[in-house]
Amino acid sequence: MRKVIASVFVSIDGVFEDPSWSMPFWNDEAAKYAGAQMDEAGALLLGRVTYEGMAPAWTARAEGADSGTRRMNALPKYVATRGAGIAPGTPEWNATFLTGDLASEVAELKRQGGGDLLVYGSGQLVNALLAHGLLDELRLWTLPVVQGKGRKLFDEDSPVTTLTPLGTTDLGGGALVHAYGPAAAPSAPSA
Repeated sequence: MRKVIASVFVSIDGVFEDPSWSMPFWNDEAAKYAGAQMDEAGALLLGRVTYEGMAPAWTARAEGADSGTRRMNALPKYVATRGAGIAPGTPEWNATFLTGDLASEVAELKRQGGGDLLVYGSGQLVNALLAHGLLDELRLWTLPVVQGKGRKLFDEDSPVTTLTPLGTTDLGGGALVHAYGPAAAPSAPSA
């Protein structure tokens, strides 16, 4: 069964919106981590807004692209959308639009063979996956920046969710990737 893994850049104060502020922290270690993550992926699972931002940026880099860009452009993309702003009959960038019941469609994608389903950004999608118990791993790229304003990954509408720490990777320069998985079920008391 495939895993759904969300990989999200966040500031210390939880802002994930428009992560262009993360670029000063991009280094060889970050590139290596991101490349390994991409190599494990069988497809991307994106929210509509993230898809609309990523598609033109990555397709514009296609000519003379490095192997990471070629891989990004070649991967199948599944885009969670309620149809607003996108004509479901016209997918681009190797995309399929998920316009039905999100939980059912993602559960079906997880049952299919292939590598992991990798989620970038997509705050509403990450929260929905958490609420439905469909997120297998959350990788928070925590960067030493206080944004002060901007959309936070988790807000007052986010479900209360207990997670299990899976480990931390130090990327240098103060950037850390904290990985979390679903909380283990409580064990039965011994007799």
